[in-house]
Amino acid sequence: MSDILRLSLPLTVWIAAFSAVYGLEGVVCSDRWTGAGLTLGQGRAALVAAGALAIALQLALLAGLRLPRFASALPWVQRTAAILAGVALVATVWSLVPVVATSLCL
Repeated sequence: MSDILRLSLPLTVWIAAFSAVYGLEGVVCSDRWTGAGLTLGQGRAALVAAGALAIALQLALLAGLRLPRFASALPWVQRTAAILAGVALVATVWSLVPVVATSLCL
């Protein structure tokens, strides 16, 4: 794994997950969701599952970047990648909590 990938992957996964979850919320709140015979309860379940998957992926990235297999030859890159993975995990949890904690389709 290249150093630039090590440094950029966690935050890239965060923004992709953020976009995907809130895009899914837009679909759930549209007429197409109910037109397909799905309920808002199923939409909430899909949103929670997508958020849980995003958090699990961030945890896997954080753990994976600490493995010797993905270690960088430069110690500062290794530390910075671990810090960025931690920041991305916190950002993922913080930005996806409203999906679970607030009501849908206001």
